[in-house]
Amino acid sequence: MLFDCDGVLVDSEGLSARSTAVVLQAIGLDIDAPTVLRRFMGTSDKSMCEALKAETGITFPPDIQHRLDEAALELSARELQAMPGIARLLESLTLPRCVASSSTPERIQRSLELTGLWPLLHHYVFSATMVQNGKPAPDLFLHAAGAMGATPARCLVIEDSTAGVRAGKAAGMTVWGFLGGTHVEPAAHGAKLQDLGADRLFGHMDEVHQALSTGQ
Repeated sequence: MLFDCDGVLVDSEGLSARSTAVVLQAIGLDIDAPTVLRRFMGTSDKSMCEALKAETGITFPPDIQHRLDEAALELSARELQAMPGIARLLESLTLPRCVASSSTPERIQRSLELTGLWPLLHHYVFSATMVQNGKPAPDLFLHAAGAMGATPARCLVIEDSTAGVRAGKAAGMTVWGFLGGTHVEPAAHGAKLQDLGADRLFGHMDEVHQALSTGQ
C-alpha cells in the first residue's frame, strides 16, 4: 500500500495552502490560499514554482523551498492533526506499506512526528525530491514500488488529490480516492477523482479499514 501524506495521513492540505500563500505573497505574487489549494494540491513545490514562473516571469529566491518548508512546519506545529482513523488502520495492516508524497522528506517526517504516526511508517518514506518528475507523473509511485519489490499491478494507492490519482493510474496501480480531509467538498471532489479513474472512493479511514478487512 502506498499512502500519500498530506490530506491522507494528516489533515494538512488546507494548512499547507495557507502557509504557501503567505510565502508567495511575501515575494510579490497575487495569490490566495484557495487558489493554491485548487491549482496545486498534490503537486510538489518545485512543480508549483515552475508553473508560476512560466506564468508570471517571477524569479524565486534561492531559498524558496526553505521558506515554504519553515512556514508549513510552523503552522503545522500549532494546528496539524492526524486523519481520523488512520492510526487504527496502520496498526492493523499486515500488508507492506509506505509513504509516497510530493512533500520534502523533512516535511513528511515532521508531519508524521507531530501526529504520532512516524513509528508506524518511518521504514519506507518516499518523496518527490527523489525522482525527476513529481505527480501527476507516475515516477514517484513507480520508484516506491520498485524500492519495495512490488509490481505496480499489485499496488494500492490511497490518494486525495487529482494529481495523485492521475499518477497512480499512470503507474498502473489500483487507486482509492480519499475524501476525508477538511479541505475537501466530498461530492464535487469525488466526482473529479472518479473522472480521473479512481477505482473507489472513501470518506473516512474506518471505511478503508473495513474494506481491507473484509475484502469488499
